[in-house]
Amino acid sequence: MSSTLMASCCFIISYKRPRPIIATFVPFLLLLFFFAVVVAASSSSNGTAAALHPGEELLRLERIRAQLARSPDGDVIDCVPSHLQPAFEHPRLRGQKPEEPPSARPTETTTTRRRRRRSHAHGGGGGEHREEEDDDEHGLRQAWWAAGEACPEGTIPVRRTTEADLLRASSAAAAGGRFGMKPRGVGVVGGAARRDSTSSGHEHAVGYMSGGQFYGAKASLNVWPAKVASPAEFSLSQIWLISGSFGNDLNTIEAGWQVSPQLYGDNNPRFFTYWTNDAYQETGCYNLHCSGFVQTNSRIAMGAAISPISSFAGRQFDITLLIWKDPKQGHWWLQLGSGALVGYWPSFLFSHLGARADMAQFGGEVVNTRPSGSHTPTQMGSGRFPGEGYGRAAYFRNVQVVDWDNNLIPAAALRLLADHPACYDIAGGQGAAWGRYFYYGGPGRNARCP
Repeated sequence: MSSTLMASCCFIISYKRPRPIIATFVPFLLLLFFFAVVVAASSSSNGTAAALHPGEELLRLERIRAQLARSPDGDVIDCVPSHLQPAFEHPRLRGQKPEEPPSARPTETTTTRRRRRRSHAHGGGGGEHREEEDDDEHGLRQAWWAAGEACPEGTIPVRRTTEADLLRASSAAAAGGRFGMKPRGVGVVGGAARRDSTSSGHEHAVGYMSGGQFYGAKASLNVWPAKVASPAEFSLSQIWLISGSFGNDLNTIEAGWQVSPQLYGDNNPRFFTYWTNDAYQETGCYNLHCSGFVQTNSRIAMGAAISPISSFAGRQFDITLLIWKDPKQGHWWLQLGSGALVGYWPSFLFSHLGARADMAQFGGEVVNTRPSGSHTPTQMGSGRFPGEGYGRAAYFRNVQVVDWDNNLIPAAALRLLADHPACYDIAGGQGAAWGRYFYYGGPGRNARCP
Protein backbone atom coordinates (compact mmCIF):
# COMPACT_ATOMS: atom_id res chain seq x y z
CA MET A 1 0.00 0.00 0.00
CA SER A 2 1.29 3.50 -0.58
CA SER A 3 0.77 6.69 1.31
CA THR A 4 0.23 9.59 -1.09
CA LEU A 5 0.37 13.25 -0.22
CA MET A 6 -1.66 15.22 -2.72
CA ALA A 7 -1.54 18.94 -3.39
CA SER A 8 -2.63 21.27 -6.14
CA CYS A 9 0.78 21.28 -7.82
CA CYS A 10 2.63 18.20 -6.68
CA PHE A 11 2.73 15.26 -4.24
CA ILE A 12 4.96 13.28 -1.93
CA ILE A 13 4.70 9.52 -1.77
CA SER A 14 5.82 7.05 0.84
CA TYR A 15 6.00 3.46 -0.29
CA LYS A 16 6.74 0.52 1.96
CA ARG A 17 7.36 -3.13 1.20
CA PRO A 18 6.76 -5.89 2.01
CA ARG A 19 4.57 -4.81 4.97
CA PRO A 20 1.69 -2.50 4.12
CA ILE A 21 1.47 0.86 5.85
CA ILE A 22 -1.50 2.99 6.77
CA ALA A 23 -2.24 5.72 4.28
CA THR A 24 -1.76 9.15 5.77
CA PHE A 25 -3.20 12.27 4.25
CA VAL A 26 -1.18 15.41 4.91
CA PRO A 27 -2.44 18.86 3.87
CA PHE A 28 -0.83 21.21 1.45
CA LEU A 29 1.06 22.83 4.33
CA LEU A 30 3.37 19.78 4.50
CA LEU A 31 4.42 20.42 0.95
CA LEU A 32 5.26 24.01 1.77
CA PHE A 33 7.21 22.93 4.81
CA PHE A 34 9.15 20.20 3.02
CA PHE A 35 10.35 22.32 0.14
CA ALA A 36 10.99 25.35 2.32
CA VAL A 37 13.37 23.24 4.42
CA VAL A 38 15.06 21.20 1.71
CA VAL A 39 15.59 24.17 -0.60
CA ALA A 40 16.18 26.67 2.19
CA ALA A 41 19.90 26.52 1.54
CA SER A 42 19.49 27.28 -2.13
CA SER A 43 19.79 30.63 -3.78
CA SER A 44 17.47 32.25 -6.03
CA SER A 45 19.04 32.60 -9.42
CA ASN A 46 22.48 31.06 -9.40
CA GLY A 47 22.28 28.10 -7.03
CA THR A 48 24.03 29.88 -4.17
CA ALA A 49 23.16 28.88 -0.65
CA ALA A 50 21.01 31.19 1.43
CA ALA A 51 20.50 31.18 5.18
CA LEU A 52 17.85 29.01 6.75
CA HIS A 53 15.24 30.67 8.95
CA PRO A 54 14.89 28.18 11.79
CA GLY A 55 12.34 30.14 13.83
CA GLU A 56 9.86 30.35 11.00
CA GLU A 57 10.33 26.73 9.98
CA LEU A 58 10.01 25.48 13.56
CA LEU A 59 6.61 27.14 13.83
CA ARG A 60 5.51 25.31 10.70
CA LEU A 61 6.90 22.05 12.02
CA GLU A 62 4.98 22.38 15.28
CA ARG A 63 1.73 22.58 13.31
CA ILE A 64 2.51 19.59 11.09
CA ARG A 65 3.19 16.06 12.25
CA ALA A 66 3.35 13.37 9.59
CA GLN A 67 5.03 9.98 9.71
CA LEU A 68 5.88 8.55 6.30
CA ALA A 69 8.83 6.14 6.45
CA ARG A 70 11.20 5.99 9.42
CA SER A 71 14.67 4.49 9.32
CA PRO A 72 15.95 2.45 12.30
CA ASP A 73 18.46 5.27 12.92
CA GLY A 74 15.66 7.84 13.21
CA ASP A 75 15.77 9.36 9.72
CA VAL A 76 12.47 10.05 8.00
CA ILE A 77 12.56 9.43 4.25
CA ASP A 78 10.10 11.16 1.93
CA CYS A 79 9.49 9.91 -1.62
CA VAL A 80 9.39 12.98 -3.86
CA PRO A 81 8.45 13.04 -7.56
CA SER A 82 11.77 13.30 -9.36
CA HIS A 83 10.77 16.39 -11.35
CA LEU A 84 9.90 18.22 -8.11
CA GLN A 85 13.22 17.68 -6.32
CA PRO A 86 15.19 20.74 -5.11
CA ALA A 87 17.42 20.82 -8.22
CA PHE A 88 14.48 21.96 -10.31
CA GLU A 89 14.17 25.16 -8.30
CA HIS A 90 17.16 26.37 -10.34
CA PRO A 91 16.02 28.90 -12.98
CA ARG A 92 17.70 26.91 -15.75
CA LEU A 93 15.98 23.69 -14.72
CA ARG A 94 12.47 24.84 -13.84
CA GLY A 95 9.79 22.93 -15.67
CA GLN A 96 12.22 20.24 -16.81
CA LYS A 97 12.65 16.59 -15.91
CA PRO A 98 15.83 14.58 -15.23
CA GLU A 99 17.96 13.74 -18.25
CA GLU A 100 18.02 10.24 -19.69
CA PRO A 101 21.01 8.10 -18.65
CA PRO A 102 24.17 8.49 -20.77
CA SER A 103 24.33 6.21 -23.78
CA ALA A 104 27.99 5.35 -23.06
CA ARG A 105 29.89 4.89 -19.85
CA PRO A 106 33.66 4.75 -19.28
CA THR A 107 35.16 1.43 -20.32
CA GLU A 108 38.19 -0.43 -19.08
CA THR A 109 41.00 -2.19 -20.87
CA THR A 110 41.04 -5.98 -21.01
CA THR A 111 43.82 -6.07 -18.42
CA THR A 112 41.88 -3.92 -15.99
CA ARG A 113 38.74 -6.03 -16.41
CA ARG A 114 40.68 -9.19 -15.57
CA ARG A 115 42.06 -7.54 -12.45
CA ARG A 116 38.59 -6.49 -11.34
CA ARG A 117 37.32 -10.07 -11.62
CA ARG A 118 39.98 -11.01 -9.09
CA SER A 119 39.35 -7.99 -6.85
CA HIS A 120 38.03 -10.14 -3.99
CA ALA A 121 41.51 -11.64 -3.62
CA HIS A 122 43.90 -8.80 -2.74
CA GLY A 123 47.36 -9.62 -3.92
CA GLY A 124 48.77 -6.09 -3.75
CA GLY A 125 49.27 -5.78 -0.01
CA GLY A 126 51.28 -8.89 0.70
CA GLY A 127 48.43 -11.27 1.42
CA GLU A 128 45.03 -12.62 0.45
CA HIS A 129 42.19 -10.40 1.64
CA ARG A 130 38.51 -10.14 0.85
CA GLU A 131 36.37 -7.04 0.67
CA GLU A 132 32.64 -7.39 1.20
CA GLU A 133 30.66 -6.16 -1.77
CA ASP A 134 26.89 -6.11 -1.71
CA ASP A 135 25.14 -8.19 -4.34
CA ASP A 136 22.90 -5.18 -4.96
CA GLU A 137 24.11 -3.21 -7.98
CA HIS A 138 24.43 -0.11 -5.80
CA GLY A 139 27.36 -1.68 -3.95
CA LEU A 140 26.14 -0.33 -0.60
CA ARG A 141 23.19 -0.63 1.70
CA GLN A 142 21.57 2.15 3.68
CA ALA A 143 20.08 1.87 7.16
CA TRP A 144 16.60 2.96 6.02
CA TRP A 145 16.33 -0.14 3.81
CA ALA A 146 16.23 -2.39 6.90
CA ALA A 147 12.50 -1.89 7.47
CA GLY A 148 11.70 -2.93 3.90
CA GLU A 149 11.07 0.62 2.72
CA ALA A 150 11.42 1.66 -0.92
CA CYS A 151 10.29 4.54 -3.09
CA PRO A 152 8.31 3.80 -6.26
CA GLU A 153 9.64 4.51 -9.74
CA GLY A 154 9.34 8.14 -10.72
CA THR A 155 10.25 9.35 -7.24
CA ILE A 156 13.46 9.84 -5.29
CA PRO A 157 14.04 9.24 -1.55
CA VAL A 158 14.84 12.46 0.30
CA ARG A 159 16.04 12.57 3.90
CA ARG A 160 13.68 14.91 5.70
CA THR A 161 15.09 17.99 7.42
CA THR A 162 13.99 17.81 11.05
CA GLU A 163 13.44 20.18 13.95
CA ALA A 164 16.81 19.12 15.37
CA ASP A 165 18.48 19.89 12.02
CA LEU A 166 17.04 23.39 12.11
CA LEU A 167 18.22 23.99 15.65
CA ARG A 168 21.74 22.93 14.64
CA ALA A 169 21.47 25.23 11.62
CA SER A 170 20.64 28.11 13.91
CA SER A 171 23.60 27.30 16.15
CA ALA A 172 25.91 27.00 13.14
CA ALA A 173 24.76 30.36 11.79
CA ALA A 174 25.30 31.99 15.19
CA ALA A 175 28.87 30.64 15.14
CA GLY A 176 29.47 31.94 11.62
CA GLY A 177 28.89 28.61 9.89
CA ARG A 178 26.51 27.70 7.07
CA PHE A 179 24.21 24.72 7.34
CA GLY A 180 24.55 22.34 4.38
CA MET A 181 27.76 23.97 3.14
CA LYS A 182 31.46 23.59 3.83
CA PRO A 183 33.12 26.52 5.61
CA ARG A 184 34.66 29.28 3.53
CA GLY A 185 38.40 28.97 3.08
CA VAL A 186 38.40 25.18 2.72
CA GLY A 187 41.57 24.09 0.97
CA VAL A 188 42.28 21.32 -1.51
CA VAL A 189 45.75 19.82 -1.38
CA GLY A 190 47.94 18.67 -4.20
CA GLY A 191 49.43 20.11 -7.36
CA ALA A 192 49.60 23.71 -8.54
CA ALA A 193 46.22 24.53 -7.02
CA ARG A 194 47.40 23.93 -3.50
CA ARG A 195 47.25 26.56 -0.81
CA ASP A 196 47.62 26.16 2.96
CA SER A 197 44.38 24.40 3.74
CA THR A 198 45.49 23.71 7.31
CA SER A 199 45.17 27.41 8.17
CA SER A 200 41.39 26.93 8.04
CA GLY A 201 41.59 23.83 10.23
CA HIS A 202 41.18 21.33 7.38
CA GLU A 203 43.73 18.52 7.21
CA HIS A 204 44.15 15.95 4.45
CA ALA A 205 45.83 12.67 3.59
CA VAL A 206 45.29 12.18 -0.13
CA GLY A 207 46.46 10.73 -3.42
CA TYR A 208 46.19 13.06 -6.40
CA MET A 209 46.95 13.45 -10.09
CA SER A 210 47.40 16.90 -11.62
CA GLY A 211 48.86 18.57 -14.66
CA GLY A 212 46.62 16.73 -17.11
CA GLN A 213 43.08 16.62 -18.45
CA PHE A 214 40.72 14.41 -16.49
CA TYR A 215 37.17 13.50 -17.44
CA GLY A 216 36.37 11.40 -14.39
CA ALA A 217 37.65 9.29 -11.51
CA LYS A 218 36.85 5.95 -9.93
CA ALA A 219 37.85 4.07 -6.77
CA SER A 220 36.63 1.68 -4.09
CA LEU A 221 36.95 2.78 -0.45
CA ASN A 222 36.00 1.04 2.77
CA VAL A 223 33.55 2.69 5.16
CA TRP A 224 34.32 3.22 8.86
CA PRO A 225 32.57 4.73 11.91
CA ALA A 226 35.17 7.48 12.34
CA LYS A 227 34.93 9.17 15.74
CA VAL A 228 34.41 12.93 15.56
CA ALA A 229 35.32 14.90 18.69
CA SER A 230 32.88 17.80 18.44
CA PRO A 231 29.86 18.94 16.40
CA ALA A 232 32.01 21.63 14.77
CA GLU A 233 34.26 19.01 13.18
CA PHE A 234 33.79 16.30 10.55
CA SER A 235 35.66 13.39 9.02
CA LEU A 236 35.18 12.32 5.42
CA SER A 237 36.64 10.10 2.72
CA GLN A 238 35.92 11.02 -0.86
CA ILE A 239 36.83 11.58 -4.49
CA TRP A 240 37.38 15.16 -5.68
CA LEU A 241 37.41 16.41 -9.28
CA ILE A 242 38.91 19.89 -9.34
CA SER A 243 39.51 22.74 -11.77
CA GLY A 244 40.27 26.43 -11.49
CA SER A 245 42.28 28.42 -8.97
CA PHE A 246 41.95 29.39 -5.35
CA GLY A 247 41.00 32.99 -6.10
CA ASN A 248 37.24 32.72 -6.23
CA ASP A 249 36.74 30.39 -9.16
CA LEU A 250 37.74 26.95 -7.86
CA ASN A 251 35.30 24.31 -9.15
CA THR A 252 34.94 20.98 -7.36
CA ILE A 253 32.73 17.90 -7.56
CA GLU A 254 32.92 15.59 -4.54
CA ALA A 255 31.37 12.29 -3.38
CA GLY A 256 32.07 9.74 -0.67
CA TRP A 257 31.18 8.98 2.96
CA GLN A 258 31.20 11.37 5.88
CA VAL A 259 30.66 11.59 9.63
CA SER A 260 29.32 15.06 10.51
CA PRO A 261 27.41 15.55 13.77
CA GLN A 262 26.57 19.15 12.89
CA LEU A 263 25.06 18.28 9.52
CA TYR A 264 23.31 15.01 10.42
CA GLY A 265 22.97 15.03 14.21
CA ASP A 266 24.82 11.77 14.86
CA ASN A 267 28.09 9.90 14.27
CA ASN A 268 26.93 7.51 11.56
CA PRO A 269 28.94 7.36 8.31
CA ARG A 270 26.69 8.67 5.54
CA PHE A 271 26.80 8.77 1.75
CA PHE A 272 27.17 12.34 0.48
CA THR A 273 27.91 14.61 -2.46
CA TYR A 274 29.17 18.19 -2.68
CA TRP A 275 29.91 20.85 -5.30
CA THR A 276 31.10 24.44 -5.55
CA ASN A 277 32.02 26.77 -8.41
CA ASP A 278 33.56 29.63 -6.40
CA ALA A 279 36.05 28.08 -3.98
CA TYR A 280 33.44 27.31 -1.31
CA GLN A 281 32.38 30.95 -1.04
CA GLU A 282 28.68 31.25 -1.89
CA THR A 283 27.73 28.44 -4.27
CA GLY A 284 27.17 24.73 -3.86
CA CYS A 285 26.10 22.49 -1.01
CA TYR A 286 25.95 19.00 0.39
CA ASN A 287 23.52 16.51 -1.09
CA LEU A 288 20.18 18.15 -1.98
CA HIS A 289 20.47 21.17 0.27
CA CYS A 290 20.40 23.52 -2.71
CA SER A 291 19.45 23.50 -6.37
CA GLY A 292 22.27 21.78 -8.21
CA PHE A 293 22.72 17.99 -8.17
CA VAL A 294 19.92 16.18 -10.03
CA GLN A 295 19.09 12.80 -8.49
CA THR A 296 17.77 10.04 -10.76
CA ASN A 297 17.99 7.03 -8.41
CA SER A 298 14.88 5.87 -6.55
CA ARG A 299 16.79 3.69 -4.08
CA ILE A 300 19.61 5.84 -2.66
CA ALA A 301 18.87 8.65 -0.18
CA MET A 302 21.52 11.36 -0.16
CA GLY A 303 22.83 11.88 3.37
CA ALA A 304 21.39 8.59 4.66
CA ALA A 305 23.48 6.27 6.85
CA ILE A 306 25.46 3.42 5.29
CA SER A 307 25.01 -0.01 6.87
CA PRO A 308 26.81 -2.38 7.31
CA ILE A 309 30.25 -0.82 7.73
CA SER A 310 33.79 -2.05 8.38
CA SER A 311 34.97 -3.23 11.79
CA PHE A 312 38.45 -3.39 13.29
CA ALA A 313 40.11 -6.76 12.52
CA GLY A 314 36.75 -7.88 11.14
CA ARG A 315 34.75 -7.77 7.92
CA GLN A 316 35.50 -4.95 5.52
CA PHE A 317 32.76 -3.21 3.55
CA ASP A 318 33.63 -0.83 0.74
CA ILE A 319 31.76 1.25 -1.80
CA THR A 320 32.73 1.89 -5.42
CA LEU A 321 32.31 5.41 -6.79
CA LEU A 322 32.62 6.56 -10.39
CA ILE A 323 32.25 10.20 -11.46
CA TRP A 324 32.60 11.03 -15.14
CA LYS A 325 31.70 13.62 -17.74
CA ASP A 326 29.23 12.42 -20.36
CA PRO A 327 30.86 13.19 -23.74
CA LYS A 328 27.50 13.95 -25.39
CA GLN A 329 25.51 16.02 -22.89
CA GLY A 330 28.50 17.27 -20.91
CA HIS A 331 27.00 16.60 -17.47
CA TRP A 332 29.01 15.01 -14.67
CA TRP A 333 27.38 11.70 -13.64
CA LEU A 334 27.76 9.74 -10.41
CA GLN A 335 27.62 5.94 -10.39
CA LEU A 336 27.63 3.58 -7.41
CA GLY A 337 28.71 -0.05 -7.39
CA SER A 338 28.44 -2.08 -10.56
CA GLY A 339 26.29 0.34 -12.50
CA ALA A 340 23.63 2.16 -10.44
CA LEU A 341 23.39 5.80 -11.50
CA VAL A 342 22.71 8.19 -8.62
CA GLY A 343 22.32 11.36 -10.69
CA TYR A 344 24.31 14.19 -12.23
CA TRP A 345 25.70 17.69 -11.83
CA PRO A 346 24.53 19.79 -14.82
CA SER A 347 27.48 21.21 -16.73
CA PHE A 348 26.14 24.78 -16.53
CA LEU A 349 26.80 24.81 -12.76
CA PHE A 350 30.51 25.16 -13.47
CA SER A 351 32.94 27.41 -15.28
CA HIS A 352 36.19 25.42 -15.43
CA LEU A 353 34.62 22.01 -14.83
CA GLY A 354 32.28 22.74 -17.68
CA ALA A 355 35.08 21.45 -19.92
CA ARG A 356 37.17 19.02 -17.82
CA ALA A 357 39.03 18.62 -14.52
CA ASP A 358 42.64 19.65 -13.99
CA MET A 359 43.08 17.41 -10.95
CA ALA A 360 41.65 14.18 -9.57
CA GLN A 361 42.07 13.62 -5.84
CA PHE A 362 41.25 10.72 -3.49
CA GLY A 363 41.50 10.39 0.27
CA GLY A 364 40.51 11.75 3.66
CA GLU A 365 39.79 15.15 5.18
CA VAL A 366 39.04 16.24 8.74
CA VAL A 367 38.31 19.52 10.48
CA ASN A 368 40.63 20.34 13.39
CA THR A 369 39.24 23.08 15.63
CA ARG A 370 42.14 22.63 18.09
CA PRO A 371 40.02 22.33 21.23
CA SER A 372 41.83 23.74 24.28
CA GLY A 373 44.80 24.54 22.05
CA SER A 374 45.56 20.89 21.28
CA HIS A 375 45.10 18.91 18.10
CA THR A 376 41.69 17.28 17.83
CA PRO A 377 41.30 13.54 18.47
CA THR A 378 38.86 13.36 15.54
CA GLN A 379 39.74 10.28 13.50
CA MET A 380 40.38 10.03 9.79
CA GLY A 381 39.33 6.78 8.12
CA SER A 382 39.42 3.99 10.72
CA GLY A 383 41.43 6.07 13.18
CA ARG A 384 44.49 3.86 12.56
CA PHE A 385 47.69 4.68 10.72
CA PRO A 386 48.35 3.15 7.26
CA GLY A 387 51.06 0.83 8.55
CA GLU A 388 48.47 -1.32 10.34
CA GLY A 389 47.26 -2.53 6.95
CA TYR A 390 44.20 -4.47 5.86
CA GLY A 391 41.35 -4.89 8.32
CA ARG A 392 42.67 -2.10 10.51
CA ALA A 393 43.44 0.91 8.31
CA ALA A 394 41.18 2.65 5.80
CA TYR A 395 41.99 2.20 2.11
CA PHE A 396 41.28 3.26 -1.46
CA ARG A 397 41.79 0.53 -4.08
CA ASN A 398 41.59 0.31 -7.87
CA VAL A 399 42.17 4.05 -8.18
CA GLN A 400 41.50 5.11 -11.79
CA VAL A 401 40.86 8.20 -13.90
CA VAL A 402 38.86 8.73 -17.10
CA ASP A 403 40.70 10.03 -20.18
CA TRP A 404 39.50 12.16 -23.09
CA ASP A 405 38.19 9.09 -24.95
CA ASN A 406 36.01 7.89 -22.06
CA ASN A 407 38.47 5.15 -21.06
CA LEU A 408 39.15 4.16 -17.46
CA ILE A 409 42.91 3.98 -16.92
CA PRO A 410 44.90 3.16 -13.75
CA ALA A 411 46.12 6.19 -11.78
CA ALA A 412 49.73 5.16 -12.27
CA ALA A 413 51.12 8.66 -11.61
CA LEU A 414 49.24 9.08 -8.31
CA ARG A 415 51.14 11.22 -5.80
CA LEU A 416 50.61 10.82 -2.07
CA LEU A 417 50.54 13.71 0.39
CA ALA A 418 49.66 14.15 4.07
CA ASP A 419 49.41 17.61 5.63
CA HIS A 420 50.50 16.32 9.07
CA PRO A 421 51.83 12.73 8.88
CA ALA A 422 52.14 12.50 12.66
CA CYS A 423 48.37 13.00 12.92
CA TYR A 424 47.10 11.44 9.68
CA ASP A 425 49.34 9.64 7.20
CA ILE A 426 49.16 7.86 3.84
CA ALA A 427 51.10 5.01 2.18
CA GLY A 428 50.38 3.18 -1.06
CA GLY A 429 51.44 0.68 -3.64
CA GLN A 430 50.52 -1.30 -6.74
CA GLY A 431 49.02 -4.80 -6.84
CA ALA A 432 47.60 -7.30 -9.27
CA ALA A 433 44.08 -7.28 -7.84
CA TRP A 434 43.90 -3.88 -6.16
CA GLY A 435 45.71 -1.97 -8.92
CA ARG A 436 46.83 1.43 -7.62
CA TYR A 437 45.89 1.59 -3.94
CA PHE A 438 46.74 3.29 -0.68
CA TYR A 439 46.05 3.10 3.04
CA TYR A 440 45.45 6.38 4.86
CA GLY A 441 44.20 7.95 8.10
CA GLY A 442 45.07 8.20 11.75
CA PRO A 443 43.83 9.02 15.25
CA GLY A 444 44.51 12.73 15.29
CA ARG A 445 45.91 13.75 18.67
CA ASN A 446 48.56 11.35 19.96
CA ALA A 447 52.05 11.49 21.48
CA ARG A 448 53.55 12.64 18.16
CA CYS A 449 50.61 14.94 17.38
CA PRO A 450 49.98 16.98 20.53
